[in-house]
Amino acid sequence: MLFVLYNDIAWQLLPLELGFGSGQTCWRRLERWQKTGVFDRLHRILLAELNAAGELDWSRACVDGSHIRARKGAPTPVRRRSTGGKRAANTT
Repeated sequence: MLFVLYNDIAWQLLPLELGFGSGQTCWRRLERWQKTGVFDRLHRILLAELNAAGELDWSRACVDGSHIRARKGAPTPVRRRSTGGKRAANTT
């Protein structure tokens, strides 16, 4: 994965001589790891270790809600009855 990113090449151009398998095989592995949460866990571990070593400057951190997944099955808010007047009937 790092070779592909560093050299800015397509997965299909990954040299077999590197011994990682074909580009398609590597891409499928990457997709499987992403689906099983490998990178999320790796990110959490890396942050925890950097934080424990005092290597993170949290004074410049911010939280962006657009990157937080919505919970599946979370209750939806109850629709409230309108307090406005009813729409006039269509007379055409």
